[in-house]
Amino acid sequence: STITSMKGQPDLALGNVVGSNIFNVLFILGLSALITPLAVKHQMVRFDLPLMIAVSGLVLLLGWDGSISRAEGVGLVIGLLVYTYMAYRNGQRELPLTPASAEEMEVPAAPRNLKGILFQVMMIAGGLVLLVVGCELFVRGAVELARSWGVSEAIIGLTILAAGTSLPELATSVIASYKNEREIAVGNVVGSNLFNVLGVLGVSSCVSTQGIAVSTGMLSSDIPIMIASSAICLPMFFTGGIIARWEGAVLFFYYLAYTTYLIVTAVGPAWKPSFEFAMLWICIPLTLLALVVSLIAAIKKQTPVQQI
Repeated sequence: STITSMKGQPDLALGNVVGSNIFNVLFILGLSALITPLAVKHQMVRFDLPLMIAVSGLVLLLGWDGSISRAEGVGLVIGLLVYTYMAYRNGQRELPLTPASAEEMEVPAAPRNLKGILFQVMMIAGGLVLLVVGCELFVRGAVELARSWGVSEAIIGLTILAAGTSLPELATSVIASYKNEREIAVGNVVGSNLFNVLGVLGVSSCVSTQGIAVSTGMLSSDIPIMIASSAICLPMFFTGGIIARWEGAVLFFYYLAYTTYLIVTAVGPAWKPSFEFAMLWICIPLTLLALVVSLIAAIKKQTPVQQI
């Protein structure tokens, strides 16, 4: 996102953030829940998830005038620093990792000598260099695809670029879900979405001389979908603290529907009204009905029945 912003391609920068957040929730969280039902901590339901929804709505608010300025980008970065500090303080309140639990989680031993520390620093530095080079090649290829296919850079950012840059989150959540580390799978998605808006979009706005331009298409379609994909998790997280497999299937279905919507909009506009009608008047109402029924059932399950 920073590279595209510095090169004067704001559609790719913003599309990458918005598309990654949609991909994280609908595809990654959905796929992880399909592998195994995911547990949700009370702290995440009470603080992190509402914050993710609020931050997603903030993108719409900041971009309502058609751009996200440098000053607003600085505010987002400050918000990231505050959130990181609060996360650090919350982590301190948890029990420290004991040698027994570290061995059980297969955590590698921390380097104790200077040679070991230097090796780890070199590994980090090498990884960052490869990451920057890979980003440069990835962005260049995405731009060329957009030009050769005749589609907008925003659509490339929302699809190929977003999915590609979210591959680390996908690997982390799927592996964590497979290993039954279910809280990691959920926390990875929520934390990544918060970082995308506060950190990635904030820094990208700071380095761009004109800020990040926000198109009307983003304001009317993609950003509201990002907000909705975040908000749909709230009732799911309340249903007994578990994201069930059927809820994961719902999330996964909506990512396929969203990708189809982008393709239909770009390639076959004549199909767009029928597709929108089916989603707005059939799929979404049925989903809301299922979530309400599931939420009511979870509330009844938690409420003790008084015996006469």
